[in-house]
This record gives sequence, C-alpha cells and structure tokens, in this order.
Amino acid sequence: MKTFLSLFIFLHATVLFSQTGFVAGVITNENKEPLSGVNISYNHKGVVSDENGAYQIEIIANKQTLVKFSYLGYGTVFKTFKGYKNKTIKYSPILKIQSQEIDEVNIRNYQAAQEGIVKLKAEEFKRIPGANAGIENLLMTQPGVNNSNELSTQYSVRGGSFDENLVYVNGIEIYRPFLIRSGQQEGLSFLNSDMTENINFSAGGFEAKYGDRLSSVLNIHYKKPTKELSTVNLNLLGASYTYENLFLNKKLSTLIGARYRNNQLLVSSKDTKTNFKPVFADIQTYLSYKINNKSSVDFLGNIAMNNYNFTPISRVTKFGGLFQPRELVVFYEGNEQDDFNTYFGALSYKYNFTKNTKLDITGSAFNTQEQEYYDIYGAYSIAEVDPTTGNPLYTSGIGTQLDHARNDLDILIQNVKVSLQHKINQHHFEAGVKFQSENIRDRINEWKAVDNNGLTLRNPNLNTVNNQPFDPFTAPIDLYYKVKAQNDVTINRFSGYFQWNKKWYLGDHILWHHAGIRSQFWNIQNNKTQTTSSFQNTISPRFRLSLKPDWQNTDMVFRLSAGYYHQPPSYKELRDVDGNIQSDVKAQESIHYVFSNEYSFNMWERPFKMTSEVYYKQLNNVNAYSLDNVRVRYDANNNTQAYATGLDVRLSGEFVPGKESWVSFGLLKTEENTNNRGYIARPTDQRFKLAMLFQDYVPSNPNFKVFLNLVLNSSLPGGAPINARADNSTTVDRYNFQTRLRPYRRADLGASYIIVDSNKQYTSGFLSRFKELELGIELFNMFDIQNTTTNTWIYDVDSQRYNSVPNILTGRILNFKIGMQF
Repeated sequence: MKTFLSLFIFLHATVLFSQTGFVAGVITNENKEPLSGVNISYNHKGVVSDENGAYQIEIIANKQTLVKFSYLGYGTVFKTFKGYKNKTIKYSPILKIQSQEIDEVNIRNYQAAQEGIVKLKAEEFKRIPGANAGIENLLMTQPGVNNSNELSTQYSVRGGSFDENLVYVNGIEIYRPFLIRSGQQEGLSFLNSDMTENINFSAGGFEAKYGDRLSSVLNIHYKKPTKELSTVNLNLLGASYTYENLFLNKKLSTLIGARYRNNQLLVSSKDTKTNFKPVFADIQTYLSYKINNKSSVDFLGNIAMNNYNFTPISRVTKFGGLFQPRELVVFYEGNEQDDFNTYFGALSYKYNFTKNTKLDITGSAFNTQEQEYYDIYGAYSIAEVDPTTGNPLYTSGIGTQLDHARNDLDILIQNVKVSLQHKINQHHFEAGVKFQSENIRDRINEWKAVDNNGLTLRNPNLNTVNNQPFDPFTAPIDLYYKVKAQNDVTINRFSGYFQWNKKWYLGDHILWHHAGIRSQFWNIQNNKTQTTSSFQNTISPRFRLSLKPDWQNTDMVFRLSAGYYHQPPSYKELRDVDGNIQSDVKAQESIHYVFSNEYSFNMWERPFKMTSEVYYKQLNNVNAYSLDNVRVRYDANNNTQAYATGLDVRLSGEFVPGKESWVSFGLLKTEENTNNRGYIARPTDQRFKLAMLFQDYVPSNPNFKVFLNLVLNSSLPGGAPINARADNSTTVDRYNFQTRLRPYRRADLGASYIIVDSNKQYTSGFLSRFKELELGIELFNMFDIQNTTTNTWIYDVDSQRYNSVPNILTGRILNFKIGMQF
C-alpha cells in the first residue's frame, strides 16, 4: 500500500509540474534597436536573445518564476512571471544604458504620476475597435473625456467645450478646421496613429509650458525610425500607408504617412437615406536630421483635403416615447458640397549647449481654406402613431424648409517660438516666448426659410404681432433664420512662460513641486472697419505639489494642483450669432483645483494601478455657447459665470496576463449662470460616464486576439432651436429648453488573428515577405442601439410649440480589415 501511495504521489507531481507555459518577446534598447545576445536566466537555466532580439523561454505553470535579463553595458531587468498552461506571456523589456544614474531612473518611474499625465504606448492599442479608430478613440475611454458622437473626433473634457483642448505633436501646436458642423463632415483627424509612438494626456492642472486653453492637453510624440519599414492597413472605411527609414548615414530619419477615409458605410446606417460621396485624404511627413551630437533639425508637414458631397433623399424618424409616439417623414431635394483643405508646416531647430542646457526654436504656418455650400429643400409631415402597431394614425402637421449657405473661410496662422531648458542638480528650469499672427477672411451667407401648415414662419425673436382677423397683418415676409456678414481680421499674440520643477527629499519621502507662470498679450485689427483694439493681457500662475510617501508595501503618489488657466478668444469666440466681430471679448478664465491619488499594487500577481481625481473648476468671464452636433456658436460676450466639479477614477492593469486593459468611471456636474438669471446645465453637462477597454487572447492560441471598447454616458442637454438666445427678452430663450437626449450606450467588438509577427516568422514562401501580417473583423455598435446627437427642432403652428426630433447616429456595422508590415 505504501509503495502504491508513493508511486501515485510521484506520478501526480510529475503531471503537475510538466504543465508549462511560455514567456516570449523582443529585447530592445531605448532607441528601439534589437539587442542580440542578451542573457536571460531563470530557474538555474539560461538562454540568449537571437539576432533580432527575440527570445522564448518555458516556465512551470501555476508557479512564480523570477527571470533576469542582463547585457554588458546595460542595466539589469528583473521580472516575475506566473506561468499558465499552454499560454504565452508577451514581455518585451527595454534595457537602458548603465551610465544613467539611479536617481534619474526613479524620476522616470514616477514622472507621469507626479505630473498627473496618462501615458500610453500607441503600438499596444493600435487594434482597438471604433468608428473613428485612432488616438481620439482611445481618449474616449479615459475618465473625464466625453463625446457622444462616434462620427466625430472632437471631445470635451470635464465640462469644457470642444475648443478648450490643446493638441501637440512633438511639441508643435495643432489646429482643426473651423466650419465643421457635423461629425460626418470631419473625415480624418490630424493625428496619425500609425506614426505615433507615445500618447500623453492631462485632463487638468497641467504645467505652465502648455498653451492657453481651459481644459486639457494632449501631447503626441511621433516616432523616429530605426530601420526601413512599410506599414499598410486596409479596411472598409479606408486605407493607410506609412513608410519609415534612415538615410544619409543614419542622420536623417524619415517618416511618411498617407491616409484615405470614406464614411459612406457609417452614414448609410443612419435614419436619413442619402447619396453620400465623401473623399477624405491626407499626407503627412516627419523628418529629423541630426547635424551633430549637439544639434538637429526637425520638420513636420501635413496636407489634408476633405471633400464632402452630401445629397439627402429621405428621412423617417420615430420620436415622442411610449406616451406620445410620433413619426417625422421628410423628402429632400438639393445637395451640399463642402471642401475643407488644410496645409501645415513646422520647422524646429534643437541645440544642446550641454546635457543640462537645451535650446529649441520652432516656426510653423497653418492655412485652412474652407467652403460650405448647400441648398437643401425638405417637405415634411408629422404624424401621430398608434403605440401598439407603430402605424401612423393621422397627420398633425405638414411643412417645408429650405436651407441655404454660401460660406467661405480662409485662415492663415503663423508663429515662432523659442524655449530654453536648464537643469541644476534637482532643479529644472524652463522658459519660452512665442509670437503668433492670425489672419482671417470670412464670408457668411446662410439662411433658413420655413413654412408650416401653409404659413411662412418669421424669426420668432422679432416679436412680430399678429392680431388677425381684428387688425390687418402688414409685417413684411422675413426669413426664419439668416446670418450675413463679411469679416477681415488680424489677431496678433505675444505669449511667454517660466516654470521651475524640483525634486525634494523629506527623510525617505520624495516630494516634487512645479511652480510656473504664463502670460499673453493680444490685440485685434479689424481690416474691414480699419480699427484696432487695445492690447489685452492675462497672467496665469500655476502650482503643483506631489508626494511619494515611503510606506512599506504601499506604492502611492498624492498630487495637489491649483492654478489659473486663461483662454484668450479665438476667431470663433469673437464672432457672435449674427456673424459680427466683437473685439472687446475678454479671455475666459478657469481656476483649477485638483487633488489626486495614484495607487500601484499587484492583484492576481499582476501589476495594477488605481488613479482617482477630485476636481473643481471656477469659470469666470465665460463666453457662453450653443452646441448643435459639433458646431459651436458663441454669444461673443462675457456675461456668464460657471463651474464644473466631479470625480474621475481609472483602474488599469493586466486583467489578462501581458495585456493592459482599464475601466474608467466619472461623475460630472457643470452649470452656467448668464446675466444672474440662475444656473442651468451647460451643453456638455454629462453627469455620469462608464467606459471599459479590454484586451484578451485565446490561451491555447495567443495569436487570436479579442478587443472590447465599451462606453456608457448619461444623457446630454438636448440643445435649443437655432434662433435661441440666453435672453429673456427674446421669444426663443435658451433657458426654456432644458430637455435631455437619450443616454449614449455603445459597444464595439474587434477580433484579429496574427499570421506573422516578430515571434512568428517564415523563412520561405509567400509569408516570408512580411514582418507582420494580421486579419481582423470589427462589429461596431454590436447591440444596434439608437444613440442620438442633438435634436432637429420643428415648430408646430397649431400647438404653438417646438417638437424636438432626435438625430439618430450610426447603427450596427460590420468592418473587415487587414494589416501588414514589410
């Protein structure tokens, strides 16, 4: 019996420990160059990486294994893995040159935490599904970032407008087209995810070196090539090609990207039937030439051409809910022809006096030429609907509407910026100055004529009195809405900043501080009236304090930020609802108070991070606006006060071994008070947000990957008719339109199969030509939820009320894609 029991235990242990998993990856240095011959030791065993830096080791399942990566001249990396039966864990360490001081490594480890920045590697999230796949699609899963319109890449942060966000590429500020009215007009974002290496994002409390905006900063770093590589991506929505290489004895790095996009598949899933022929294309290049060990020259250029040809045919939309169901039917004639052409170029010279003193001189020019022409006639009817059968019972209103526009815009923005950085021990000083000139030539001619039940509707804010039949009605026939103006404006801006960062030691605790100040002076020259405004200026002090306590077994960073953030008016903010320029508009002001905590811990023996932030923003001199789809129309005054407050929480980590995923949660309340009339919800008052980005793979076949992008946003305010004003003396008062849209709920699912990658190479046959090859399938809006973005407002003469008809977004769509590198 003893012999049998011993034999059983031995066989059981043999089977248990014969279950193994794998760890594989590619080892590179900080320049992303593969390192061959790296020593990899574990469990008294050892292997070395191959000539491509690739390695694979076998470890025991359900047991912790410590792996050591060492290479002469580089720092050693230790990593603990828990093996899983027949599963491969992907891990690609980056070895750093050993001459770096330990103190510098500590700063790097906590740099993002103490700055309050979310840092992401673009390569790790390039397969995330979304109707607008790319960097903005990734941002929508972050707490505090909202956009309830999958056709648009614009976003609001913590209650701000779309115009309150800074975007940089390699330290160069990026601009968007101005006349965009709807998400389906946007086409391509400037940011090319195939060219991107790192993504840095701050939702508030950011440093003084970042420009004059109220809400957030997105800082993108394009990659510098280390070898020749071509990347091609094809799908039913478009295509892209990226080429990277080194020339001139590896002194010139070249990165070129070309993209094409067609939104026809998305737009055809909406409730409006159309003939839609858009052409969205761009070409972008990033060149970097290393003159010597001290200096380099960089060039960033972009040409984008968006042609939007839209011919609506018909629309059928049911609205009103269960208790008062109705149906809108519209038949259209006419079309819309829009062109948005942008040209951008920036040249940057960098010089390192010493390793601690750096100079950067950058000049850039941006030109956008935009045309918005449309004549669209619609004949509509509104019918009461049987709630049980869904069939129309009778028609309660009929009418026609003619929309007309001939809008042209030409903007040229030129600037030059000089910045200097200097380090003395733990002190880091940075200062910069910038001059910018903006020339805007704008022609606006748009109007709307409305007929309802045989009566021509005039602008309701004209307060036309009609006492028929007792008195004759002699008022002239007028348009329901019209704007006609022509502007020629030059804006000159001078700005500068200074900031001081330092790391302190309080015993074994680490303390960082940031103190900075920035200022801007500007004036406005109206070339049409030959008048020039006096200079206005802002002063914006900012402060941040971050603490890393030396707590045993607890890795936390606390951060407190406060500061003044000003937004001097752009051209859009100077133009009022009648199209006229108001040169006396002041800069909007936002006072940020942010307290946050970042807690790093292990769960399921894998790394996780919990980030939580509580914030309050006091908004003064607010330039109130109305929002229709993505079109922002400002009041062009500073008669409003507002606030925004909320809580953002983000849990990220390896829910699946080797793959980062996260869950985001946000609470927000933002309200405004115009002319002391009381607080109402701002257009971006989205009270609740839950988002999840999840990556997984099949354990028995890690080459098969699955991705889930889930967003749940509470309802937004539904907006107001185009004639609405925040004025109780007008008939159409924004304060009387406080209904909300439906909650925004969307789930996008993606799956891909890796045929070729760095760990799965072919030495012969057709597949040997590829460095990477993968096939993918995506299901957008997998539950086919009818989300909405703003309302169409139809006035009914009989009931003398406005009907709010929701504008339905895209339905369920299947997309196929293929990606390759060679």
